[in-house]
Amino acid sequence: MHTTTGVFVCFEGGEGAGKSTQARALAGVLERRGFRTLLTFEPGDTAVGKEMRRIVLDPATGELSHRTEVLLYAADKAEHVDTVVMPALERGEVVITDRYVDSMLAYQGAGRALEPAEVESVARWATRDLRPHLTVVLDLDPEHGLGRFDERDRIEGESLDFFVRARQAFLGLAAADPDHYLIVDAGRPADEIADVVLSRVEPLLPQAVR
Repeated sequence: MHTTTGVFVCFEGGEGAGKSTQARALAGVLERRGFRTLLTFEPGDTAVGKEMRRIVLDPATGELSHRTEVLLYAADKAEHVDTVVMPALERGEVVITDRYVDSMLAYQGAGRALEPAEVESVARWATRDLRPHLTVVLDLDPEHGLGRFDERDRIEGESLDFFVRARQAFLGLAAADPDHYLIVDAGRPADEIADVVLSRVEPLLPQAVR
């Protein structure tokens, strides 16, 4: 379901694409306009989520069953939606999240080469099938994005092929539902990207409270 109260915007894309930067930029503009805005992220923006994040991202965790990894991410999403995202939307706020379901579909589905429909079924159940009004995919060649990190966490340490598969999954999801997605070249100047994103978000704002 696409939520009918508040506004739900998600930023997706590969490593180093600037998701956090653009999420903060959008939140800042909307706050200055008087909108009640919640800036959040996955995994890890709840007490339970912090533990999930530690397990899945710490290189010391080592190898995990791919299904175990899916379920850990799903647990983070379930807690995040129930305790953070849904309450804010019910208050009529603009919720802006850095990563959501599509990251799980791209990384654990395409990246891990699991059955996409099975991963999606778990993700949609965990999130009550709550879908953003708009998902912004910041598209960047994985070689460029990964080059921005001196140290890598457990996921960032995956092979280039893993991230190539994930990138194609992000683009495929966006191409299949253009009304709810915006693909932006993450190599463009940050202020240009912010302007493009804002122009797509503005028509949604009447649904939000000030």
